[in-house]
Formats: sequence, C-alpha cells, structure tokens
Amino acid sequence: MNICKKCHNEFDGNYCPNCGHPQKLERINGRYIFSEIADVLNFQKGILYTIKELLIRPEQNIRAFISEDRNRLVKPIMFILITSLIYTIFVGIFHFEDGYVNYTDIKESTTFEIFKWVQENYGYANIIMSIFIGLWLKVFFRKYPFNFFEIIILLCFVMGIGMLIYSAFGVVRGLTHVNLMKVGAIIGLVYTTYAVGQFFEKRKLLSYVKAFFAYILGFLTFTLAAIGTGFFIDLIK
Repeated sequence: MNICKKCHNEFDGNYCPNCGHPQKLERINGRYIFSEIADVLNFQKGILYTIKELLIRPEQNIRAFISEDRNRLVKPIMFILITSLIYTIFVGIFHFEDGYVNYTDIKESTTFEIFKWVQENYGYANIIMSIFIGLWLKVFFRKYPFNFFEIIILLCFVMGIGMLIYSAFGVVRGLTHVNLMKVGAIIGLVYTTYAVGQFFEKRKLLSYVKAFFAYILGFLTFTLAAIGTGFFIDLIK
C-alpha cells in the first residue's frame, strides 16, 4: 500500500482515489517544461483560445464564466497578469512606451515618481486602474445583478485584451518606426466600450455610453488618486 503525500490516505495504484494525487510525480525535465508551456498556450482551453473567444464573443464568454462554466477560459486574474507581462516584455524589446499618462512636475516630488512608475509600468498600472473603472461601472449599472467583484472579473478579461492591442501596435511601431500608438489606444478604448456595453445590455445604446464614460471617469479618478497620494506623502515629508 502507498501513503498519499497530500492527504495521507492509504491506497493501491498510481493515483490516490481520495484526492487524485499521483503516487510519484513526473520528473521536471525538458518534456515537462514543454508540456507546461503547451498547457498555457493550449488553443482549446488556454491563452490563445481565451483571446479568440474574447475578441469574437466577449459578453457571451464572460457571462458564461461568471454564471455557468469557469473551465473554458484562462482564469481572469492570471489572464490580465499574463497580458500585462507580455506588454511589459514587448516594451523592453521594442521600446515603444511613450506614456499614455503624461505628467510633468518637480522631479523630486513623490507625485512625479508615481507617474514615472505608471509611465514605465503601464501594464501593471492598468490593473490598479481597473478598480476605479469598476467602481464607476457599479454606479452606472447598479440596477444590474452583478456585484463589484464580478465587474472586476469582466474588466480583467476586457483590459487584458486591451493590453494585447497596445502590444500589437507597439510591435508595429518598433518594427516600422511608424508611431500608431494613439491609434492603438483609441482601438483599445473602442473594444473596451464595446465589450462592456455588450456585457450589460447589448441592444441599448445607453449601455455603450455608460461604458465609455465609466472608463474615462475611472481613468481620471485613478489619475487624481495618484496626484492626491503623492501630494499627501510630500505634505507629511
């Protein structure tokens, strides 16, 4: 009899019938690493499949993830982390980050340092900004049966696609030296407005108007919060 290393259950065979843990783990080698990468990129349930579905049917897939099936798509937090990492890697390779958020101030100020970090790490700053956008969406769509955390799940998927759109235009700029980053930002905003509007009520024009202003107000609120935080820290110092 074998003793399960995970739940300490006695069993006979290769897998514990109680928790499913294998009796002996596969050795980590080149084949194991390749299989891990293949699982992430798997077109059936991996990152590529998730991107395809979010581009074609964003509202249907996100609603299904929230209320029906959470195994078809990559987990939302993991998705936005991966897409933000892709954005950051491409910035490092092609050097296309010219500041979606521009701010000029005394270089010794904390506010300047905060916005310098935002400019250099827009992918990760986007994750923080989604919290502010989510608050405005909750205000604008308060009559709909979605709580704040479900709205954050929506934004993780939608803004993750936005990061890939920015990345694609950044690569084009790096290869051709044609600056289309502003076009990429507009397309990213259009996609976000479309996907969020579709999620709540795709047959109502007002739904898209609310989605647009929630994004703009979320961006402005995020900016004001960064300025206020920097000013408060400088005031204490």
